[in-house]
Amino acid sequence: MASLFSRCSRNLLFLAVLLGGAASSVAEAPTASLVVTGARVWTGDPALPWAEAIAVGGEEILAVGSDGDIAALIGDDTEVIAAEGGMLVPGFIDAHVHFLAGGAAIASVQLRDAQTPEEFVRRIERFADTAEPGEWITGGIWDHTLWGGQLPHRDWIDAVTPDNPVWISRLDGHMGLANSLALKQAGIDADTPDIAGGEIIRDEDGRPSGILKDNVMQLVQEAMPRPTERQFDSYLDAAMQYVAANGVTTVHDMFDNVTDGWAGLETYRRAEARGDLITRIYAVTPLNEWRKLAEDIDRNGRGNEWLKTGGVKGFMDGSLGSHTAAMLAPFTDTPDESGFLLDSLENLRAMMTGADAAGLQLNIHAIGDKAIRDLLDIFLDVVEANGKRERRLRMEHAQHIHPDDMPRFAVQGVIASMQPYHAIDDGRWAGDAIGAERARTSYALRSLIDSGARVALGSDWYVAPANPIDGIYAAVTRRTLDGGNTDGWVPEEKITVEQALRGYTYEGAYASFEENVKGTLKPGMLADMVLIDRDLTAIPPEAIRDAKVLKTIVGGRIVYSR
Repeated sequence: MASLFSRCSRNLLFLAVLLGGAASSVAEAPTASLVVTGARVWTGDPALPWAEAIAVGGEEILAVGSDGDIAALIGDDTEVIAAEGGMLVPGFIDAHVHFLAGGAAIASVQLRDAQTPEEFVRRIERFADTAEPGEWITGGIWDHTLWGGQLPHRDWIDAVTPDNPVWISRLDGHMGLANSLALKQAGIDADTPDIAGGEIIRDEDGRPSGILKDNVMQLVQEAMPRPTERQFDSYLDAAMQYVAANGVTTVHDMFDNVTDGWAGLETYRRAEARGDLITRIYAVTPLNEWRKLAEDIDRNGRGNEWLKTGGVKGFMDGSLGSHTAAMLAPFTDTPDESGFLLDSLENLRAMMTGADAAGLQLNIHAIGDKAIRDLLDIFLDVVEANGKRERRLRMEHAQHIHPDDMPRFAVQGVIASMQPYHAIDDGRWAGDAIGAERARTSYALRSLIDSGARVALGSDWYVAPANPIDGIYAAVTRRTLDGGNTDGWVPEEKITVEQALRGYTYEGAYASFEENVKGTLKPGMLADMVLIDRDLTAIPPEAIRDAKVLKTIVGGRIVYSR
């Protein structure tokens, strides 16, 4: 990256250009490598919120202003993009993805929109016909609520997958279905006990149905063959191409069951060394291996503007859809269940305190209101144990907040890392699961922002599409995917387009300690930008989902063009 002196020099040169050519007395005005003109530029910079043109020099922004201002920086070799009224915004930052798992899912059986059990089985059968005998069938991302809520059973798919172990996840990643062959290879039978923080669903005969929840899922995952380096590299390439098409220039990658975090980091380092990255990555590794990350940072540092480490990801609980979110009171639709924590509070507190003492950032999954309250309490304990500092504690998801805990995010300085698309997806059925009263403070974007809390937005891809335009639509309208709630599910929690844009840009940069280099469009910042075919602030909210990304620019280089 350019030095501070270089940045200051460029700013002075541009100022001189604006003052009428006096730059020649200081130094010759720079020539831009790339210019965007005729745009509706939303900068995210309070000092200059809107502009119409932008100039790039190398990997950084040279100047932002009017078309006339920027014209002085256009040379013979400058690439000029005529935006023709399209909207230019800072590159989208997706603050919560499972990046390689998403890349792997692109090549797996697609079950996300299977509407019936019959369609579910047909798709698996067709995919199995293309697989080699013995090859594992994974991915899936199924949603049983689309066909009324009946959980799938291994008996549904055994006959169509006799030669292939099958392990396919529910869309939230906290529950999966294994066929009989996969259960056999994992050593799971009627005598296998449940594991703390997990559950084996059994049929009326006591046999495992094939549905496994949370910690028990590890038994199958450990039986699966590890992907090769070539496969990991292909997952990364597929993931980068996918997010680039959606305007995403940076992802915060939360370790997943495909990579366990470390294989992902190794994959990213190989690509970074080859110069193949077109997506900037904040790679977050497992909380329970925080010592390994601390040692890695001692050896290798925290990375650069393409690949950065320093965060650890832990779990308090599971998910609402799998009824494994830890709730203060039982679920409305299953009064004998209230979810559970995935580990003891003592272990969680000890790991978080140790990781924080090592200078690592905590990124902790909490969905149910009990998990959220317990995590806020642990964060207080961590600060008390290790003293005050700029630590930027993050709660991932923060979905179902008890009203008494809403003010604590701002007071404690906890970043809510949230995914708006979940609100319009889960909103189809979440009210049945937790009741109308608890739903009022679910996915509470507006309440958190109004309270002064920082809210970074993301997708949770592969669980949901890594498409910030879909996320902005969800945050602004809260119209559920089934076509219901035309005024918005819990409409008082809707936010404005500019608040959503900030959540996908500046707040994401802040959440990874990078707001000084990305997240806004102003001179000296990284030239990460997205050109959209229309001004999202000037169209009816329901039309936002129809907007299209035209170009994605990372470090001054066009990495996607429609």
